[in-house]
Amino acid sequence: MHEIVTGALVREGRVLLVHRSPNRRAYPDVWDLPGGHIEPGETELAALTREMHEELGVQIATGSAIHLCRLDAGGGEDSIRLSAWLVGEWEGTPTNVAPDEHDEIGWFRPEELPPLAHKLVGPAVVQAMRGVCA
Repeated sequence: MHEIVTGALVREGRVLLVHRSPNRRAYPDVWDLPGGHIEPGETELAALTREMHEELGVQIATGSAIHLCRLDAGGGEDSIRLSAWLVGEWEGTPTNVAPDEHDEIGWFRPEELPPLAHKLVGPAVVQAMRGVCA
């Protein structure tokens, strides 16, 4: 099982999404939360911190991270356990520092949210944004 962590960076009522490159093996050409694999011995928050820096060039404030949901998908060797977090504070300006993984990044209001790679994550993000940003 592959363990994945993703982060919903939220500011001014909008969430940052990345558009996965069309040449990606898993979930190509879809919008998603930034994130990636949890390395052996790494906690979810440590992986989230590392991934946000590697993909967006930001340093998240782990104390601002709120767990959104955890889900299992797929089967066999390709199964994943995905954990999504809402992040309200970070240092730096998010930029696409992983252009081989994403061909675009963008900010979306809850009502503008496109379908995400994992269908159950979108509603959790919207619900959390409405609670945090209300």
